[in-house]
Amino acid sequence: MQQRICLFPGTFDPVTLGHTDIINRALPLFDKIVVGIGMNSSKAPMFPEAQRLQWFREIYINEPKVDVKSYDGLTVDFCKTIGANFILRGIRFVSDFEYEKTIADANRMLDRNIETVFLTGEPQYSSVASTIVRDILKHHGDASPFLPQAVINTLKNK
Repeated sequence: MQQRICLFPGTFDPVTLGHTDIINRALPLFDKIVVGIGMNSSKAPMFPEAQRLQWFREIYINEPKVDVKSYDGLTVDFCKTIGANFILRGIRFVSDFEYEKTIADANRMLDRNIETVFLTGEPQYSSVASTIVRDILKHHGDASPFLPQAVINTLKNK
């Protein structure tokens, strides 16, 4: 039987509790989840790629079903590279769904063998977005209620 490999793509700049909530709830659904840190040339990340990779490795050190890699280019092409037949996306609001559905439809047109799976975030994480967290951090606010301990530890050490 073919393994159910899933790609969870994003910039994860930084990793938030919203991201880990989606991963944790997807674990029973898949044999392997690859967190794919997409390199988007139109975005200037606050945190370097190596740091974002390290956060996921630290958070999921005891979870063999989770791997993390960075990639550039089309998400469906990266899916082929890692053998993923599923793309995982988190949905917080209806507006997220409309945006994500457009991307899922485009991906399906590019490769009919890759299915997008949507999970809704837990209500307590619906306001958690990397953009908001970056804004809090830029203004020297306390973003810790939105962040996993691995990220908090890094920020304390800077």
